[in-house]
Amino acid sequence: MTLSKDPNILLSIINMKLRDKYSTLDELCDDLDIEKSEIETILASIGCTYSPRSNQFKIS
Repeated sequence: MTLSKDPNILLSIINMKLRDKYSTLDELCDDLDIEKSEIETILASIGCTYSPRSNQFKIS
């Protein structure tokens, strides 16, 4: 999967996939063969961090 470089679009896509298909961020990354750190870096640029408890990225 090619990641969108637009953090707002990426946030929407990743949270939708986490909600609909994946129980953890690690599972999503493994299945889609993407680097967890790359997602976290892009989303950190808009103040978002991953919450394992809610299984979504949130503005912190």
